[in-house]
Amino acid sequence: MSEKSRLVTLFLCIYTGIFGGHRFYVGKTGTGILWLLTFGVFGIGFFVDLILIILGNFCDIKGNKVIVWMRACDSEGKVLHYMV
Repeated sequence: MSEKSRLVTLFLCIYTGIFGGHRFYVGKTGTGILWLLTFGVFGIGFFVDLILIILGNFCDIKGNKVIVWMRACDSEGKVLHYMV
């Protein structure tokens, strides 16, 4: 399970997806640059990523799925529970 938020990834994909904002967020810098230069691989890659994020199959740079929508933390930053 990735440390990255699925909600943030989804919003970044919706608003900056053709520029690769969501890919930079999860650490995929190389493909982020590709998305930036090709406008989301001509829109097709953007659309595929959007579907993968919604279905919970999008992965970060380490290969961990970005599945957690939100997490509740205490004042020290310790995770109390996840909202999947």
